[in-house]
Amino acid sequence: MQVNVLMELKKEPKMLELLKYNSYWLKELNRNSTSFKKFKDEMKRKYHLRATDKISDAIDNIDIISNVLNALK
Repeated sequence: MQVNVLMELKKEPKMLELLKYNSYWLKELNRNSTSFKKFKDEMKRKYHLRATDKISDAIDNIDIISNVLNALK
């Protein structure tokens, strides 16, 4: 595995956790370091770290708050 990939993995604990539970990524990253982008996208999808996930969570929270406020009226 290339050094820059290892450094990126050590920076983000979620990446290490994903590697622990999905060890096939170790083989993929060892063979082809260009698949790091795919790995990073997979990590963001799995742990809901994408911008769309954050927006969706914010909308859900707003809906919950508005429902609570409507129920209190």
